[in-house]
Amino acid sequence: MYRAHDASGPDRAVALKVLDDDHRRPAQLAQLQREFDFAHRLDDPHIIKVYECGSGWLAMEFIDGGTVGKLPGLPDRLAALTQIAGALDHAHQRGIVHCDVKPSNILVSLPFSIRGAVLIDFGVAHSVAEDVGRRRPEHIEASLPYSAPELLRGHAPSGATDEYALACTAFELIIGTPPFTGTTSMALVDDQLHSPPPKVSRRIDWVPHGFDSIMSKALAKTPDNRYESCTEFISLIARVLA
Repeated sequence: MYRAHDASGPDRAVALKVLDDDHRRPAQLAQLQREFDFAHRLDDPHIIKVYECGSGWLAMEFIDGGTVGKLPGLPDRLAALTQIAGALDHAHQRGIVHCDVKPSNILVSLPFSIRGAVLIDFGVAHSVAEDVGRRRPEHIEASLPYSAPELLRGHAPSGATDEYALACTAFELIIGTPPFTGTTSMALVDDQLHSPPPKVSRRIDWVPHGFDSIMSKALAKTPDNRYESCTEFISLIARVLA
């Protein structure tokens, strides 16, 4: 990733994503194009704006505050989660599932009040319309600490899949670690498929019992048992921690 300047205006910095020579196979070039196409179809202040895409490169807006984990206080982290929840709901209403929600894919402006949080990297996103009638995918691209059980089982993702990943992300930003911290890939997969989320209110005095119950629903193993939207989930978390 490079910082560059848009030729149409020297005062506008852009982020330039360039694939190196070892990552220019047809599938990787197609993924970069897919990242551009999905982000370009969305219009939300908390989704990355993409400008142009060529063979092996992608130009997008430059966000200068690093990842969301650098925010120092809980109020700003909850504000960021609220913004990203709204951005995900916007994408879901347009039939797009991000499929890789995690702290490293959430950037923040500096200072935070200027732009807030921005969701990036739609490279493994899915169109719900395209998934209709497809066979189960043979290859799963997933960040295991944030991967919903249905994604790991090879089922078609939905908005609930992003909600599960947002819940893992929120858990990490609030508590300090993701809900599941297995030291091997097999252990993480087993936890995501079978283990209930930890009851952190039992060991952290300032965490209310309501936090555990809200997380338990957002991290339900069955997608239909989760909240109706990401915004509903995060609003409940923000309320119980207020």
